[in-house]
Amino acid sequence: MIDEDVSRRTIALSIRTGKLTARTLAYALQAAGRKIQKERRAHQTPHGRQSVKKLMAHGAATNSIELTGAPKEFDRVARRFNVDYAFYKTGPDKYLLFFKSGQADAITACFGEYSRRVLNKAKTDRVPIREQLKRAAAEILHSPAHKKDRVKEAAHEDR
Repeated sequence: MIDEDVSRRTIALSIRTGKLTARTLAYALQAAGRKIQKERRAHQTPHGRQSVKKLMAHGAATNSIELTGAPKEFDRVARRFNVDYAFYKTGPDKYLLFFKSGQADAITACFGEYSRRVLNKAKTDRVPIREQLKRAAAEILHSPAHKKDRVKEAAHEDR
């Protein structure tokens, strides 16, 4: 019965024009379609990263966790887990991570992956390229200049 109600909805559309052509009718229908899509998007709940205000407006219970570090790295991991979350900055490099209580298991898995990535990043002792270039330039400056010694070969008597 619900499907019948959805399929039987009608739209009232009024157009003020001197002459009704197919082009003006198509333009009016496109405008009506854009308006319907805009209304539909406004009523959908946002997903992923959002502001704390929008997250609280969902009406679901929320929890929070303290997070230190870069939220950009957490964003990369959270996109894969399809969780709704928001950051609130409390200090330099300190954030409160708000999320829906119903997604606590997904956030736990997401947080585990995030912490694994952060620890692996700390373990790698790769030197950045700019630092390598600075070291190489300093090494070249401190090394003595090479002098080319030109030595003539002894003339062979056989020639």
